[in-house]
Amino acid sequence: MCGAVKFTAKELGPFGICHCGMCQRWLGSAMFGVTVPEKAMEIEGAEHVGSRRSSDWATRCWCTECGSSLWYRYDKGRDGQGDYEVPLGLFDDRDGLTLRREIYFDRKSDSWSVEGSHERLTEAQTTAIFG
Repeated sequence: MCGAVKFTAKELGPFGICHCGMCQRWLGSAMFGVTVPEKAMEIEGAEHVGSRRSSDWATRCWCTECGSSLWYRYDKGRDGQGDYEVPLGLFDDRDGLTLRREIYFDRKSDSWSVEGSHERLTEAQTTAIFG
């Protein structure tokens, strides 16, 4: 939001939605996120990135200047490593992405839904696959 942290994603992975309780508290709703492989992310202003381990396998990051959420790192317990899960709203161009899956689908609020024939995984299925 303030511009202290900027990034370039040289490659985009899958686009998905996470309905877990942590994402809902962190972003105020589900996380609509795009995977950016670790090797494909370039960051300017890294000195303004704050981080907090939010589970045994993930770290959430924010801008220390304005407090904006930046990304989630699926680091599998290795600080400073892992692919980035970047909220869709941080990209200048969000066109052309195809929703691949929703995870923690059984934690989704019943007040809204996303149409389509993409994969929908429950909390049990998600943790069985991703840890």
